[in-house]
Amino acid sequence: MLQFIVVPKFVRLFLNRKMIVFFKTQTSKIIAVQYSESYKNEDIPKLNWLLAAEKLEEESISGFFVGPRAEMVSPWSTNAVEITQNMGISSVIRMEEFKIENSGKAVYDKMLEVLYTQLNQELFTINIQPEPIKYIDDIAAYSQQEGLALSDEEVTYLDNVSKKNNRKLTDSEVFGFSQVNSEHCRHKIFNGTFIIDGKEKPASLFSLIRKTSEQNPNTIVSAYKDNVSFVQGPKAMQFAPKTQHQSDFFEVIGHLPSPPVPSPAGRGGNKKTLNL
Repeated sequence: MLQFIVVPKFVRLFLNRKMIVFFKTQTSKIIAVQYSESYKNEDIPKLNWLLAAEKLEEESISGFFVGPRAEMVSPWSTNAVEITQNMGISSVIRMEEFKIENSGKAVYDKMLEVLYTQLNQELFTINIQPEPIKYIDDIAAYSQQEGLALSDEEVTYLDNVSKKNNRKLTDSEVFGFSQVNSEHCRHKIFNGTFIIDGKEKPASLFSLIRKTSEQNPNTIVSAYKDNVSFVQGPKAMQFAPKTQHQSDFFEVIGHLPSPPVPSPAGRGGNKKTLNL
């Protein structure tokens, strides 16, 4: 059972804090819309239309809800906020969707989601304090403990860096090195020179893979450049309403499943008004 708590609007304005407004959709979901300041009344009809939802007057809702972690802004939120900006709602800074659950036994992705028992004005507040800096005594043991997969050569290199700087390396330094110097980033093996039976091979593994697109480019525009590639696509027409916050009405004249009526131009045909 959902429980609601109403906090007077003037109290929130007095505290000068970010404001979260809750909407309930027709599919029984709660959408939390965070403002950088107090919302404007003219924003609400636009959001009602955009979200297919109704604004709730309550500023705190109790129950069981599954939604994204406060620390992770979802891609859905990024797109939604950009849409609201195009609609002229400039003060929305985050928007997240929460599923209403019947109990605390809901199944959800614990890596990306959290089971909430209350949605309130502190929903997106992050109070995590950074851990203190840790200095590493044994880099090889730390690599094994944290699964950094440092090679013996890399451990030796870091030990020498530590001696050269006359201090122990920090956990952030060792962890960062393990990432930027990894095979995934540097392709030390994948893009390295191969010497087999004393003979240097003319191509690396990476160049052999590139060779396929070089010999058969087909519709490839660009490939293997900064982890991204492009292919040619078809030309497409884009439909967009005249204004961003409301749908348009237009008429289609042709053979549509509607009763025949005279067209405005006096020609015969079927006329049907579509609301998109």
